[in-house]
Amino acid sequence: MAPHHLPFYLAPGSGVDTLMVVMGIFLIGTVLWVGTLYWKLHSLPERMAHKSQKLQFEFVAVLGLISLFTHMHIFWIAGLLLALVDLPDFSTPLTRIAGSVEKIADNEKPPEEPTEEETTATQPPAAKRAAPVAAKPATVPAKEARGHV
Repeated sequence: MAPHHLPFYLAPGSGVDTLMVVMGIFLIGTVLWVGTLYWKLHSLPERMAHKSQKLQFEFVAVLGLISLFTHMHIFWIAGLLLALVDLPDFSTPLTRIAGSVEKIADNEKPPEEPTEEETTATQPPAAKRAAPVAAKPATVPAKEARGHV
């Protein structure tokens, strides 16, 4: 019957358990801190690839999402390794070469030959009806041409 002699961690008769309230606040804070740490660690490959302007940024981001939803850590490791690797840029030189070749092709355009439709449209009507057929040259067998009969 002497409540003033009870230890501090026991709830008093008023019903407010101070230790439980403090531990509840501590638990909520800890869960939020661990969750934030998890998200920062999980997005590490994506942030690394984004910071260094990597070409494979989208691929690293997709690997991070796959590892998040499937809980298979190999995708996260693959994304981390891919974020660390510097892939060479092949598209920029090839695009510049293609642009230069197009410019050269435009400058050295050969004169266009008229198409078959254009040539038949410019011929007189009689020529359209009776087009001359080229005579076929007579072919000589190879043995006769060399002198063998």
